[in-house]
Amino acid sequence: MNIYDVAREATVSIGTVSRVLNGGYVKQATRERVLTAIHKLDYVPNSGARSLGLGRTGVLGIMVPFFTRPFFIEVLRGVEMAAAKAGHEIVLYNVETDQQRDNYFKRLPMRKRVDGLLIVSLRPDDQEATRIREAGLPVVLVDAYHPFFTSIVVENTGGARMAVEHLISLGHRRIGFVNGMVEGAFHFNQADDRLNGYREALMAAGIDFDPTLIYVSEWNRAGGMKGGDALLRRDDPPTAIFAASDLQALGVLEAMRQHERNVPHDVSIIGFDNIELAELLNLTTIAQPMCEMGTIGVEQLLHGKDEPPRTIQVEAKLVQRQTTQRLFTGVT
Repeated sequence: MNIYDVAREATVSIGTVSRVLNGGYVKQATRERVLTAIHKLDYVPNSGARSLGLGRTGVLGIMVPFFTRPFFIEVLRGVEMAAAKAGHEIVLYNVETDQQRDNYFKRLPMRKRVDGLLIVSLRPDDQEATRIREAGLPVVLVDAYHPFFTSIVVENTGGARMAVEHLISLGHRRIGFVNGMVEGAFHFNQADDRLNGYREALMAAGIDFDPTLIYVSEWNRAGGMKGGDALLRRDDPPTAIFAASDLQALGVLEAMRQHERNVPHDVSIIGFDNIELAELLNLTTIAQPMCEMGTIGVEQLLHGKDEPPRTIQVEAKLVQRQTTQRLFTGVT
């Protein structure tokens, strides 16, 4: 049975049935007729039927790049839990190429097939943001920022600074950095932010910035392996390495094994994200609340529509495990 059967049985319009389901105003006699039909047909309303009278679809759009990466999986886990709790379904728009990104930013706001759009780690430019705002579609950004929209962000620069400060506090002064590369026209800002945090920590400690200690790689384990290998092949390798993501840090750990270097005795390693594998491998890392960011994003999308855009900053925290330790100098 569906809403059309209920409307036919009660001899009313579908809109009237929807208003009854959503608690809208309907004459008492008509309401009773609709309720009788619902009971007789044993009809269970779905989210789409409940939303008809309100002009809503009951669906939230989620635009996310490379959603199989651990960071995005955790954000989506928070999104799904919050959406399900609110009685909404989600439709996922995965972005793998510049063309997909541009097409989604151009077309999605005009289709009105979703009640709102959550954009993860993709920053619209000013022209795109203006088009989206004028279309009237509610939008919230997660792990990205634009002044037109509410944005949920982690303090990437501060988190990176925290990672390097931790290594400095352990006596390290030659600190390598395996950073992530900018991918296409996606406007990721994490790579720049984490580089800034790395430089700020060195400057505050009076340590000269050495650009040759930086290796830029893909945001994955293979990229981390290449970065770790390149840094270890130096005549004066670093005593500690900060990786811009946990996946890269896992690759650095593999490079250490290949070079027969002990972690953390020979080289200390710290990552960024705190994915599940980080805990399993006892990786020291900077934790960002990925699942919580997804949950907050959905809550803002559903309940913050009438509020002015704002930036919600979530806290990054140092999680010290077994891949960092005080620098061993051999001096007693």
